[in-house]
Amino acid sequence: MTSFPAFSNPLSGHGIGLPPAGSPGANVWRAVLALAVVLVLLATTGWTAIREHDGTPGPYAAGLLAWEKGSIAGRSLPGPDDRPGSVARFFHSLSTSQQERLADRYPLVVGNLGGAPVELRYRANHTALLEARNVERKRMTDERLTDDGRHTAGRRMHRFESMLQPGRQILAFDPTGRGRAAEVFGNLDEARRVSVVVPGVDTELLSFEKSERPYSAPSGMARALQERQRTAAPEVPTATVAWADYTAPTGLGVEAASGNLAEDGAERLNDFVDALPGSRVALFCHSYGSVVCGDAADELPQRVTDITASGSPGMRVDHADDLGTSARIWAVRDRDDWIADVPHMEVGGLGHGADPVSPGFGARRLSANSAVGHTGYYVPGTDSLDNFAEIATGSYGAVTCATSDPGCLGVPTRSL
Repeated sequence: MTSFPAFSNPLSGHGIGLPPAGSPGANVWRAVLALAVVLVLLATTGWTAIREHDGTPGPYAAGLLAWEKGSIAGRSLPGPDDRPGSVARFFHSLSTSQQERLADRYPLVVGNLGGAPVELRYRANHTALLEARNVERKRMTDERLTDDGRHTAGRRMHRFESMLQPGRQILAFDPTGRGRAAEVFGNLDEARRVSVVVPGVDTELLSFEKSERPYSAPSGMARALQERQRTAAPEVPTATVAWADYTAPTGLGVEAASGNLAEDGAERLNDFVDALPGSRVALFCHSYGSVVCGDAADELPQRVTDITASGSPGMRVDHADDLGTSARIWAVRDRDDWIADVPHMEVGGLGHGADPVSPGFGARRLSANSAVGHTGYYVPGTDSLDNFAEIATGSYGAVTCATSDPGCLGVPTRSL
């Protein structure tokens, strides 16, 4: 996660003679001021532009090419875009040794293949991480690289070494470019309820976990949620996934203000959720991750029961009902979160729509007591994390509402 410049809300009207709310001129003023805010942010962050991400074929693309030409026992291999059920049937028809042979030969493909056995994906990604670590270790002493290049190679090497530690369950991994990953906490095969943490801006392999401020990074967020779930409802079989398997915006700029990357992320999120085991799934979407979840909502399967937006810049709709999902929509923002000062509207393709914590949006508003700042929602001891765990385990009666929305409950008690 990145830190952003502090600024006061230009839409609050302080020092500006705005037309009365609801008047014809008010919307014009809001649009002009919103555009002004965007320009200020772009100027203070180096005019970050929408970039074409590096399309140079990487190791994953190379693995796919080999996979497409491969076979096992005279049979063609399933396509990477095949439905998870079809992929699952293919692997079920193989012997254990045949499955492992594919994982060892095509680790990046099997490790990211929805429908492949979960334990096999962990094995494949362990192999892929070993290979990626060795590549970066060589790059650390490559004189053809700049000092910065060798330094970055060292950071990536240490990240991969950390992800190789015993007990870690890496469900997705791609070292191409800034990289992508997903990690599981708990037993995914036995879980009846699965939580998916969808992080926001500046998510990549180097920020996947942090030794300082661990609960501001995807891995730490998901670990904290899984631990709180076990405490809150030890009888409920749960698992939590840190899902950093999409290309997130870098920094604050046009990329973060537009929905282009969210649309691509939504497609990947839908494919990922479709392949998950478990009878119920809850999404916990932070910052730009809530934009991704908003775009994905109308294509999500029915077993997605809850979508929670924390520190959200918007979900690309004006009202929760417009998301097109039967899932319950929850929203939370602490009083110190700078995202409150971002104009919650869409102008000329920039911005992400209405504020999910505004009463008119229609989400159930949660308490964030004790949470501090934009990245403080998953810190143990906060109301926000406690609420996430209650939602994830179906313990809706234990949810703590925001004082401004005492009626956010009214949902069924837990059922497995």
